[in-house]
Amino acid sequence: MTNISGVLTKVIRCVCGVVLLGLIVGCKSMPTLEQQEQLVQANSLVLDQITTRAVVNVWGKPPLYHSEFSHFFVMSDFSVIPRSRVATGEAPRGWKAGVHAGEGVYFAYPDRGWLLVFLDDRLVYKEELKAEELHALAKTWAYEDRFKTRLDEGSRP
Repeated sequence: MTNISGVLTKVIRCVCGVVLLGLIVGCKSMPTLEQQEQLVQANSLVLDQITTRAVVNVWGKPPLYHSEFSHFFVMSDFSVIPRSRVATGEAPRGWKAGVHAGEGVYFAYPDRGWLLVFLDDRLVYKEELKAEELHALAKTWAYEDRFKTRLDEGSRP
């Protein structure tokens, strides 16, 4: 019987260790909204650490906005690149085989020169572009939006 209790004790310790590790990893959460806003004010747009709300609170509503179901290339460092930001038929340099899909929310701030892409309300992609490039991108969005149905339409921030 002592053999069984010894094994049981080891199993319980192992399970507790796994749960503790899960809690530690799980506690590495998003910064508070205030911390996120400070990052945005400092123009330190840290991927996976900033929400749409923080950006809108600091920079205001995006002058150019788009939302669509999007495919993303998952890179070896687990960053993502929207398929729309890669030439048709091409793959980004360094991409292996990972893909992800979801509702991509695109904020374009021509006055600041930023294209920000959010997935599940987290900043997952950022790109510095000239104002003309951002306006051209918005024209593409407007053209694509002509073919959306009411079911495809998302809510604006």
